[in-house]
Amino acid sequence: MTLPNFLIIGAGKSGTTALYRYLNEHPQVYMSPVKEMNFFALEGERLDFRGPRDREVLERSVNVSTVTGLECYRGLFGGVSGEKAIGEASPLYLYSPKAPGLIRRYIPEAKLVAVLRDPVERAYSAFLMMLACGRESITDFSSALREEERRIKDNWEHAWHYKRMGFYHAQLKRYYDAFDRGQIRVYLHEDLDADTLGTLQNLFGFLGVDGTFVPDVSVRHNVSGIRKNGALPASPAGLNPRNAGLEERDLPGPQPPPEVRSRLVAEYREDVLNLQDLIRRDLSGWMR
Repeated sequence: MTLPNFLIIGAGKSGTTALYRYLNEHPQVYMSPVKEMNFFALEGERLDFRGPRDREVLERSVNVSTVTGLECYRGLFGGVSGEKAIGEASPLYLYSPKAPGLIRRYIPEAKLVAVLRDPVERAYSAFLMMLACGRESITDFSSALREEERRIKDNWEHAWHYKRMGFYHAQLKRYYDAFDRGQIRVYLHEDLDADTLGTLQNLFGFLGVDGTFVPDVSVRHNVSGIRKNGALPASPAGLNPRNAGLEERDLPGPQPPPEVRSRLVAEYREDVLNLQDLIRRDLSGWMR
């Protein structure tokens, strides 16, 4: 049975849902019927996360998207009918230490796509999402960050790892160590936001599908995951079980308080400098 030949590996809250939806429009691309299957991050694991509503979200996720067994994973590509590019999107793969090795084991020739966002904005966006869905009880971002290491130690699921998920260099380096550079394509959130069509056409070329195809970019998927007024976008029930039942609320905009941003910029600085060298992009805007 078929396995994918490309993966969108992350990062979360950076535009992976937008990529998933645009790629789904391309006639030569088959995208898995559900997003965030997480197979290469959670294969064979007994999932026992302990954070607020983690069990509820996990049960819903296992019923709809998350797959830990190979045959179930293969089965989700049973609808392939001659498409050249076969893919899925699971942002947890970038963060997962074990995912690169499992991907190399099962699909060593796969193409790997990452889209990265300013790690401070990404962390704050993740916090806002958890706040909006009622799982995060701490309304102050700085206070929530102080709780992060304790939560991780107590085995709260990955969505609570606001700051940790933003150390992209350490995460991407695992992929560059395991795969040829030519198999990896990294975009920035800014690329997708400023030049959606150009970014998609570049991606189509990387995947070896018709680059002249024009997806409906008039439907602007908000790549940040947060509305311009700070509220969360509506999400079709079942598309991503983590977001099911969310209510839009009037939340702060996507920028954290200046003093928190300054502190996080300093913490991320070394990782961002190393990331610049790894992906050969100017990331100076992330360090201001």
